Amino acid sequence: MGSKGELFPPKEIREKLGLKACTKVIFKIESGRLIVEPVPTVKEVIEAGTPVEITLEEFHKQRKELSRLAQA
Repeated sequence: MGSKGELFPPKEIREKLGLKACTKVIFKIESGRLIVEPVPTVKEVIEAGTPVEITLEEFHKQRKELSRLAQA
């Protein structure tokens, strides 16, 4: 860890995660452990084709909530 709190993962770990200079990452804490994950690109998300299941009612509820928050 650097003097300003920067994290410097070893080269082996960076390579396994596909981390390169300026790669954006997500930091999470789970069960007292630090989890570091690269933020996927839009292209990677689309190519993964992960289905999202939501009912029409859930969609409308979320849409109304987002509109309410935007107006606040």
